Amino acid sequence: MQPKDLKKRTKNFSLRVLKLVAALPNNLQGRVIGGQLVRAGTSVGAKYRAACRGRSRAEFVAKLVVVEEEADESAFWMELIIEGGLLKQKLVEPLLKEAIELAKIMAKSRISASTALARRPTRQSAIGNWRSAMPLIRKSAIGNDS
Repeated sequence: MQPKDLKKRTKNFSLRVLKLVAALPNNLQGRVIGGQLVRAGTSVGAKYRAACRGRSRAEFVAKLVVVEEEADESAFWMELIIEGGLLKQKLVEPLLKEAIELAKIMAKSRISASTALARRPTRQSAIGNWRSAMPLIRKSAIGNDS
């Protein structure tokens, strides 16, 4: 799936979360769980967009972890809505499945990006890694610059 498609999908997920929360009862449980679900559910789209704008592959991977967590947290709140009897399961189930699927997609993307990142050679300077620089320093001190 292309980033453009995932951006659209995560935004649509956020919009669906807002509609689901609007259907919750106006009682203490509905307001508390609704507030939590709105924060987590709308974060999925917003944080995915931020991940796509990451300045490096490492930053992209780090931000994908957050997106994955937010999708999983959204699923948790939807499970509470169902198990707490706040809304009927058939109303919540399609969005719950989407939350789970988005979490899986983000996990796979994170793993792929992490694997690609791990394959890249590290570019650590001799100054940053003083132990590898020590033989060079000793040769320079002795005058053997070969």
